[in-house]
Amino acid sequence: MPRNHSVPAFVTFFAIFGVFTAAVAEDTKPPAKDAPEKTEEAKEETPQGHSLHGEVFNAGPRQAAYLMNGVGTIHFDVTTKSDEARAFVLQGIGQLHGFWYFESERSFRQAAMLDPECAIAYWGMAYSNRRNAERAKGFIKEAMDRKDKASPRERRYIEAFDRYVNAKSDKSEEKKKRAEKYISDLEELLFEFPDDIEAKAFLCEYFWSARREGIKMTSYLAVDALIQDVLDVEPLHSVHHYRIHLWDTKKAAKALESAARCGLAAPQIAHMWHMPGHIYSRLKRYHDAVYQQEASARVDHAHMMKDLVLPDQIHNFAHNNEWCIRNLIHIGRVNDAIELSKNMMSLPRHPKYNHIGKSGSFKYGRQRLLDVLRTYQLHDQLIALCQTPYLEECGNGTEDLKRNRYLAAAFVAVGNTEKATAIQQGIQTLLDQEKKKQKEAGDKAQKEAEKARKDVKKARKSAEDKNQSRVRDLEKAVQEIDGRIAVSEGKFDEALEFFKKAGGVPVEDQVAVMLQAGKTDDAVKKITDHVGSNRGEVRPLAGQVETLWAANKKDEAKQAFLDLQKISSTIDAAVPAFARLKPIATELGLGDDWRTDAVMAADIGARPPLDSLGPLHWRPVAAPEWSLADVRNQPRSLSNYRGKPVVMIFYLGFGCLHCAEQLQKFAPETEKFRQAGIDVIAVSTDKQELLDRAYKDLENGFPFPLVSDAELNVFKRYRCYDDFEKQPLHGTFLIDGAGRIRWQDISYEPFMDPDFVLKEAKRLLGQDAAGSTPLPEQVTATE
Repeated sequence: MPRNHSVPAFVTFFAIFGVFTAAVAEDTKPPAKDAPEKTEEAKEETPQGHSLHGEVFNAGPRQAAYLMNGVGTIHFDVTTKSDEARAFVLQGIGQLHGFWYFESERSFRQAAMLDPECAIAYWGMAYSNRRNAERAKGFIKEAMDRKDKASPRERRYIEAFDRYVNAKSDKSEEKKKRAEKYISDLEELLFEFPDDIEAKAFLCEYFWSARREGIKMTSYLAVDALIQDVLDVEPLHSVHHYRIHLWDTKKAAKALESAARCGLAAPQIAHMWHMPGHIYSRLKRYHDAVYQQEASARVDHAHMMKDLVLPDQIHNFAHNNEWCIRNLIHIGRVNDAIELSKNMMSLPRHPKYNHIGKSGSFKYGRQRLLDVLRTYQLHDQLIALCQTPYLEECGNGTEDLKRNRYLAAAFVAVGNTEKATAIQQGIQTLLDQEKKKQKEAGDKAQKEAEKARKDVKKARKSAEDKNQSRVRDLEKAVQEIDGRIAVSEGKFDEALEFFKKAGGVPVEDQVAVMLQAGKTDDAVKKITDHVGSNRGEVRPLAGQVETLWAANKKDEAKQAFLDLQKISSTIDAAVPAFARLKPIATELGLGDDWRTDAVMAADIGARPPLDSLGPLHWRPVAAPEWSLADVRNQPRSLSNYRGKPVVMIFYLGFGCLHCAEQLQKFAPETEKFRQAGIDVIAVSTDKQELLDRAYKDLENGFPFPLVSDAELNVFKRYRCYDDFEKQPLHGTFLIDGAGRIRWQDISYEPFMDPDFVLKEAKRLLGQDAAGSTPLPEQVTATE
């Protein structure tokens, strides 16, 4: 009989998650066992911090997994003599179904540590890296090397995925052929093992995801029937996730039942709470969507804070939060939208995981913060935040242009056209420079085409088109600012022409100018069309009420107000866009507080209290305390730095060449850190009596203290330790004056950019100085 790793549907969520503290932790970590031994030659050839088992094991999670409740009920026979390994394989498969790939790889690694010959564990590692071909190939090779020790069913899984990841896929026809073969392989597995509901689930998911490889969805109902086969056996299976993807863009209402059950199927996987938000958003049920996305954010935050995982290491985390903010805007929770945007921007940035050029928390948070401030005409807040780390210029041309365009508009709105004009002049200078570059590129291409006797017109256009998008964006920004200034000068018709050319000006702003220009009918039509295109959103309806009232269409205004009331339960009434409606509400007899209570839909299923899932905002956690001896055998401890931030560098001893390089990069920059009020200390794996070797290696010694952690206790507490291979890892941390971990890098290689650490430290600590970081909860990193 299949073994199950399950959580009964009736288990309460408080029982699953407990009270959110550092002790969220009735989960227990299994006792570690020794990793397979490698030869001394292999150990000597492997750089410190790198995996002894090959390059593919370097990246990814290297800290132990633990058995979690709430990751789904899985039916899968695992060939292993270790019950613990079996449990971790089942957990990993549940995490795969929830697209929690970072943690699924960790679970499969744990299984392989407990049973190094468990072939399906390596398949799981490979499958966790479907979007990383090189790592997937490395892991599936390990599975293939052990497949003879697996069951016939497991061998089919392994061989099918081996063929998939190693097939040619450079051309579209090759991708399609590869996908067709993988579908065929999964079907062959099911012909032989028709009761394998996990294979059915994986096949359903692949029918959806294979569309990017050229496979057409020929029958949605056929795939849905296969999903139902799984649910007939296991009603709360995570295949609900795949049904949502199946119907999301086709016929969203077909997935409403799965939307109600998806989070319940695997409540400790954040993405399983997120997915119903797709369906509710598609159906314009934004309040229901926000519940799901907020639940997802809370579960993610709880996990990240508990296990010391950088937020953007989870690949779909930022996507959930930014979508949640969009929907908060739709339902009028303006202050929550602002605070969650700021929280996203306050998260640690990292050159690999979270930077302005990547769709992560920094970029998304910045975009959504600008969006909510502009949508709700919060001009003073936008201007103020542009003077803080939140909305300062970031060095990205596209994002800075958006910021400056919106800022100039805000300055005009508050009557400061002088500053708006200064910003416009700066944008015009950039536009002139771009046009000059565009012309030079065209001239050069024309000469080359003439010389080669090619199509001159085509060559010139191709060269100029390369930065045409940038030119167009700059022109539109200038045109909007011209329009805003024209409004301030009473030139309403001229302003509307500028707005039309600029594009992207909020409809509510345009309609207000139309009314001022006496174009009442145009204003009414435009706002009515806007409401029709944005059904279920409170901001367009509020604008419609104002417009109709100003047009003296009071009966129509009342009907629009009644429509607004139906979705008004969470509106922030003090926000100007809603506060302006109060006199209208009074005259219509709707009362001073015209909002109405929410009516819960009957099809949403059981919902736990959001506070039981985790915190709405990510917060830095308390760093584990430590006390270690320095080169003079004097004790130093983290408490010595209370009230002052410190950068901690974990290095792997005098013999680690990469570590020596890192220390020598940070050493010359120490004075810059001190000028910023930040100390530096390095924690070594060397014994205390050997610390002085590092001082002798640098001509003037190290300008910061070194301390010994030869027993690796502090390395382990900060998770700078490979639990699978029992070896220390490189780590760099910023600890603030309150003793909280604000930034970290844990890796098989040392972090080599002190300038980045200093800049990031100034930003993070600068947010504190601006009073932007909430008081910390009593949460500490897992020890």
